[in-house]
Amino acid sequence: MIDEIDRQLLDELQSDCKRSLKEIGASVGLSAPSVMERVRKLENAGIIKGYHAFLDARKLGLDISAFIGVSISDPQLLQAFETWVDSVAQVLECHHVTGGFTLVLKVKTPDTEALEQLISRIRSMDGVAGTETMVVLSTHTERAEIPLPPSEPASDTRRRKRPRRSADSPQTPQSA
Repeated sequence: MIDEIDRQLLDELQSDCKRSLKEIGASVGLSAPSVMERVRKLENAGIIKGYHAFLDARKLGLDISAFIGVSISDPQLLQAFETWVDSVAQVLECHHVTGGFTLVLKVKTPDTEALEQLISRIRSMDGVAGTETMVVLSTHTERAEIPLPPSEPASDTRRRKRPRRSADSPQTPQSA
């Protein structure tokens, strides 16, 4: 389980993971060593899976984005297709979905010729019954950040410390 501070750390890391641990700690009220300890725990738990730069595909010559719906005719051939997909750099995402397709692929290619070649390769794979391609004309929103659900008060099971009383504060009698 993650607590509210972990959520804040994850938000800070998602917005800019290049910031120093000291800067992140200042944002969440922890020291740099405490931030590092929590980050390591989140990494070991598999919550943080890596750190990546968010690149502009168009500026790198990948002008075509598309979604390709793929229908697989035989469920026993699905794993082989997914293994093949893992080896194809143009496929950024592969999702097993409900509806008219078995899988939806998000791809980026330099041009329509490369997209057509990729579609031909997909269609030639064993078990592929058909494809449907939707070329992206423009992108309004593309996020890499995961929205974190709000924490629930009951999920924080740690005991909260009471504020210390100073020697000058008046003692109040306890009720019996």
